[in-house]
Amino acid sequence: MRAIDPAQHPVPDIYKLMIGVIVPRPIAFVSTLDAAGTRNLAPFSYFTACSTNPPVVCFCTAIRSGPLSQKDTLRNVMATGEFVVNIVSEEFAAQMNLCSAEVPPDVDEFALSGLTPLPSELVKPPRVAESKAQMECRLRQIVHVSDKPGGGSLVLGEVVRFHVLESVLLDGFRIDQDKLNAIGRMGGPTYVRTHDRFDMPRPKNSQ
Repeated sequence: MRAIDPAQHPVPDIYKLMIGVIVPRPIAFVSTLDAAGTRNLAPFSYFTACSTNPPVVCFCTAIRSGPLSQKDTLRNVMATGEFVVNIVSEEFAAQMNLCSAEVPPDVDEFALSGLTPLPSELVKPPRVAESKAQMECRLRQIVHVSDKPGGGSLVLGEVVRFHVLESVLLDGFRIDQDKLNAIGRMGGPTYVRTHDRFDMPRPKNSQ
């Protein structure tokens, strides 16, 4: 087995390594507004849940080189304190991918991708109507891990409203994964479907 010291390798190589072994990664399709009300929509695959009580989700935005080192999403969240996480299903994967392009801040990715903005109930950023599950979030904390290119800022948001398509729900709160049809990220341009699954009951306590 090869041991790799990250301090001895270029950042792009470490990035390739991380996105290749940390798989599959769910996708946070994050909608925000800037201070002037311009809509933004961008996917992030550094994404997970981190608390249930209260419900909190987190995603990480990368630091880029150049004059605009912070992504539009991060600047918008810092300015407004609100965002929506939309879960990505395979049915609109191509439109989601269009929103990963580097475009100027005044470009509306809803218009760029053809996805439909849907008013939220408690926050100002719109939801993605095509998404079968959405989470309206208010900012709790931002952890700036590193301001170097390739570094990141961890955004934690409290979910103040869940929206789930009725046809996706089973017994009230369980999710029918076949109908959700979510996708995830692998390394590079590769994505993964969530059709091939298996159950493994957790061991019972010995006491």
